[in-house]
Amino acid sequence: QVQLRESGGGLVPAGGSLRLSCAHSGGTFIRMHMGWWRQAPGKEREFVGSINWAGGDTDYADSVKGRFSISRDSAKDTVYLQMNSLKAEDAAVYYCSATRAPWAGRRGSQAWDSWGQGAQVAVSS
Repeated sequence: QVQLRESGGGLVPAGGSLRLSCAHSGGTFIRMHMGWWRQAPGKEREFVGSINWAGGDTDYADSVKGRFSISRDSAKDTVYLQMNSLKAEDAAVYYCSATRAPWAGRRGSQAWDSWGQGAQVAVSS
């Protein structure tokens, strides 16, 4: 059974940076596409970005493109979300996800099989 555990959340001033980590266990990490999602209070969970199983393809929501980047380390079975130039609207609980479903469906939450418990990111203005 795949387990995902996020870490690295916290409070950061607007304009600052933060890196989230997601440790994967219980499955074959190298065969998994990995994703990041977020949910702010009173809002639906939204797609942030994803990286394919080989690490050669990434996709980002327009709201974070150019500020956030995703990478993966197969030696550590870990995926990272580097967040720069943080804004107040980036504050949310961030979730890591994993799937072996086709890459084409990555922006739909139903395509993702496993989810982490979430990491809180707060941005002070």
